[in-house]
Amino acid sequence: MSSATSLSFIPVLSRLSPLVIRVLGCNPGTMTLQGTNTYLVGHGPQRILIDTGDGQKPEYNQALSKILREERAGIHSIILTHWHLDHVGGLANVLKQAGDSCRVFKFPRVGDSLEVTSRASPITDRQTFAVEGATLTAWHTPGHTVDHVVLHLQEENALFSGDCILGEGTGVFEDLYEYMNSLSRIAKQKPALIYPAHGAVIPDPVHKIQYYIQHRKEREEQILAVLADENQVGGFTPLDFVKRIYKTTPEKLHDAAAKNVSQHLSKLVKEGRVRKVTDSANGFELAQPH
Repeated sequence: MSSATSLSFIPVLSRLSPLVIRVLGCNPGTMTLQGTNTYLVGHGPQRILIDTGDGQKPEYNQALSKILREERAGIHSIILTHWHLDHVGGLANVLKQAGDSCRVFKFPRVGDSLEVTSRASPITDRQTFAVEGATLTAWHTPGHTVDHVVLHLQEENALFSGDCILGEGTGVFEDLYEYMNSLSRIAKQKPALIYPAHGAVIPDPVHKIQYYIQHRKEREEQILAVLADENQVGGFTPLDFVKRIYKTTPEKLHDAAAKNVSQHLSKLVKEGRVRKVTDSANGFELAQPH
């Protein structure tokens, strides 16, 4: 998460390499940063589109149409990195441009919308997708969401990271344990470049991933330090930790930060280092040594 004033400028259309064109979703916001980055991949008459924006911004559809005309290209297939609306919401609009022959792919998730399930074929881990000039391999990287995938572009050793790794700030996740495993998996592949779904291109992926991992470890130590240094009847709630740890984070982001803290607490409970207070709905304390 980053504050809006600190974000770099991202044009609506950007050619990032001979194989990659970024089309900004034109949906800036607290959680989307400058907006959702979608990507056209390949250099022939048929391209792969990664994600589709939120479906609420006509300027996105106009920009996508413009670049397809300029490239004299169509959309061969659409790959959705995960279920969040700012990634899948534009599917219907894009399919109107792409036509009935366009295929849609997504890692399956219970609760996917009918629109997605009726059109999308399931992605499997390490599945490969190819168009002229570009070969993509999908890796299942749960954590941000259960269905999240990243896509490795073989020709550039580049990674389309979805929301797993952001170009600016740090992200949120549903399951910290899975998220840390996914970060480790990506780190082992040593991509040369990351194209994130939010924020600027990441030219030093290894450093960025190490920062993400270290950042989470530091948050964990901060949570444990609060519990070691203070006592509170009923224990500490996630929001109590946020007020003590996220002192420079804008208040409008406190709910999102509290969700991250909850994931840290769940992980620490599993490890036996923290426990829920017996008579508290949402309080935590240090686990007593046996």
